[in-house]
Amino acid sequence: MYSILIKTTLNINLIYGSPFVHTFAKIITMDNYLYLVIITLITLGIIDLMVGVTNDAVNFLNSAIGSKAISFRLIMILASAGILSGAVFSSGMMEIARSGIYVPGMFSFNDVIVIFLAVMITDIILLDVFNYFGLPTSTTVSIVFELLGAAVCLALYKIVSTTGDWSTLSQYINTEKASEIVISILLSVVLSFTVGMAVQYLSRLIFTFQYERKIKSFGVIFGGIALASISYFILIKGMKTVSFIDKATKEWINTHELHLILGSFVLFTVFSFILIRLKVNILKVIIGVGTFALALSFAGNDLVNFIGVPVAAIQAIGFFQTSGGNPDTYMMSELASADIVAPAWILFIAGGIMMITLWTSKKAKTVIETEMSLSSQDGGSEKFEPNILSRWIVRGFVNIGGAISYLMPRTLRSRLDSRFENTSLGKKNQEEEPMFDMVRASVNLMVASSLIALGTSMKLPLSTTYVTFMVAMGTAFADRAWDRESAVYRVSGVFHVIGGWFLT
Repeated sequence: MYSILIKTTLNINLIYGSPFVHTFAKIITMDNYLYLVIITLITLGIIDLMVGVTNDAVNFLNSAIGSKAISFRLIMILASAGILSGAVFSSGMMEIARSGIYVPGMFSFNDVIVIFLAVMITDIILLDVFNYFGLPTSTTVSIVFELLGAAVCLALYKIVSTTGDWSTLSQYINTEKASEIVISILLSVVLSFTVGMAVQYLSRLIFTFQYERKIKSFGVIFGGIALASISYFILIKGMKTVSFIDKATKEWINTHELHLILGSFVLFTVFSFILIRLKVNILKVIIGVGTFALALSFAGNDLVNFIGVPVAAIQAIGFFQTSGGNPDTYMMSELASADIVAPAWILFIAGGIMMITLWTSKKAKTVIETEMSLSSQDGGSEKFEPNILSRWIVRGFVNIGGAISYLMPRTLRSRLDSRFENTSLGKKNQEEEPMFDMVRASVNLMVASSLIALGTSMKLPLSTTYVTFMVAMGTAFADRAWDRESAVYRVSGVFHVIGGWFLT
């Protein structure tokens, strides 16, 4: 690449005879070229951090903001603390940018630099377009398939220009990882909606919308389950990826997961009992802890999506300079080493940039409003227009619901309907009224945390965006927030968002 730059510059000099161009061509060396690449990638990484936080803020802010359980300032403080902690925990996740999608040993130094530059430019443009339209997309899926697309394109070029053997394409790409991600997308969309719907329906039957009276009796167990789920999530998503924890400790955590879950449940059940006796609202505690946990997961899991490529590029440059080889022939097999970790100071600075962006981004509010409008308990103006598919689906569910109601005994149907009566809805000023109550917010955080932790323990690359969004939609559906008037609008909105995911 640098040789092309020099030749182009010399050609310009021959044409125009500029002394400045001639001097410039002389001072361009490999080191200068590498410095230019590093500066470019670092700049793109900072921009990508800001764009990515704007897109993913909805993942960990939605439940707390929507329920208005705690003040906005406290929400932001908890989220900021989670982001900074998660950024430090993310050093073990940087492998995906180095060798998770493509086989670095099949690409030269110049090849991987081309891939990294293409990925960063594409990622910024793609995420900013989604943010502009207020649609949450997955930064994990975007970075993975950008790496896949760039690597496939370059691999095809190398095959055409050398052997012409198309069967060797699989040697360049980690097809197993790409297949896992595609399967996880489909699983996370369906599973998250279904589990969120089931848990919310059961929780609403227990607590009803007048949950204040039920907290003293059922809040202890609910608090124990919710806080144990969230703590398990923090342990699995956070501590197992920390580079400064030794392998023996990580193996112990992995082999004692069930004991840790049961121990956490007992501990947090006692903790919930004490708090309730002290007249502390356990739901607010769950929402606060859950907000911190999801913010930690976002930074720990998704930071690689924003700075993984620049960090991998810097590490590749370090290997190349040490070798002193030819950039067109020096193959980057060293990037596949499992011993490579990101410097802690880079992670800390990245966490700081993410925190600043979280407090200052205006586009993040647009993305949050999309999910809020689709999960609001109250009616009002809808953001999306209905379409034929949404009408057809709603009509089908109405018919199924009517058939179930017809077969169900009238007394049981009446008792179930009474559990979902929200007598306070619409009595307050709509601007002051929360989008949904603290029971649903707690379920959102508990279910999303549990599913992401379960997927992580099974080594499935789940997207935090997909899981948190679909859980929120499932709980809204179970909570009867989608009535006959608003359902067609909200189902249409869900399909718009899901369609955007697959377009990513």
